Amino acid sequence: MSIVAAIAVLMVFVGTFIFYTVYLIWFPPPPGPPPLLPEASDFVLIAIFLLLGLAIAIHAALRLTRRILAPLNSLAEGARRIAAGDLTARAVAGDRSLGETAQLVDDFNVMAQRLQDVAESMASWNAAIAHELRTPLTILRGRLQGLTDGVFDPSDELFRSLLAQVENLSRLVDDLRVVTLSDSQRLDMRVEATDLANEVAQAVEAMRPALDGAGFTVRMTTQPVTLPCDGARIRQALLALLENARRYATPGVIEIRMNLENTDVVIAVEDEGPGLSAEFAAQAFDPFARAEPSRSRQFGGSGLGLSVVRAIAEAHGGHARYRTSKTGGSVFEIVLPLDGAAADSKAATGGDSIVRRPMMPLPTEH
Repeated sequence: MSIVAAIAVLMVFVGTFIFYTVYLIWFPPPPGPPPLLPEASDFVLIAIFLLLGLAIAIHAALRLTRRILAPLNSLAEGARRIAAGDLTARAVAGDRSLGETAQLVDDFNVMAQRLQDVAESMASWNAAIAHELRTPLTILRGRLQGLTDGVFDPSDELFRSLLAQVENLSRLVDDLRVVTLSDSQRLDMRVEATDLANEVAQAVEAMRPALDGAGFTVRMTTQPVTLPCDGARIRQALLALLENARRYATPGVIEIRMNLENTDVVIAVEDEGPGLSAEFAAQAFDPFARAEPSRSRQFGGSGLGLSVVRAIAEAHGGHARYRTSKTGGSVFEIVLPLDGAAADSKAATGGDSIVRRPMMPLPTEH
């Protein structure tokens, strides 16, 4: 607008100079005093210059209007299409000569793309959840119908099988709840001073019978650490890692380690293989991610275990990560900050008071 104003002022001065110069050349003033009113020739020359100025102004205004209104009209049309449910609608920035308008269009397109991604993600989630719930529900319905019709005889083994399916459903629903609440940053956390080594030991002891039965040997190395965290959630994350190893790792040694890494404490679960492919490792912690879907379903995996681990780690202000061990096995790690983030979580969730003790680097092997 400053450039337009400067050009307008310049045109007024230059136009006035040219007008009077041409006028004096074509129509020299007669001798004597000048007339009080313009003559006919004066009106003709004024009309010519007026029409010429209007033509230039209209041409410039149309070009400027197209630059401004074309992207804005495209933006409005895109907004109407998105409001009508077409999330593929995008606005066109035009020639991008007006930087602010082009930036507005780009921001709108980014927003539209994110809306489309969220909608596609929700559709994928719904389909995956329905698929995961269908299998145990189908089994339960079939066996209960068989009991009703007298096809199956009531037995302890049948009831244990039905109970196992109910437990699978309960675990799936709980995992879905954790992941969903974590995505919306509403995961309930009871943060208090916790003996982290004790929580790790409890999780390992709870899984030890199942691991022993699957042919695994557990080695655990911990050190005394009192950390502000939710002990139950930490156990849940560690149980998910151990269950993941039980289902998919080669029977052998599973090592659970706790060590200090800069300002973080790291809980690592390492198995003897076969490890994850480089392509799948990047999405291993995504919900319903599976390296080999057929193999995962064979062993009863839902694809939510590692996403629960990540959700719990991030709720504590940390993160979860994967790397390949020197022997080619998998190493899944939960990284928790020693201070700061957990205290913020406590304040936000109304947790108990926090007491910190310095770490004692005295490893104890079990």
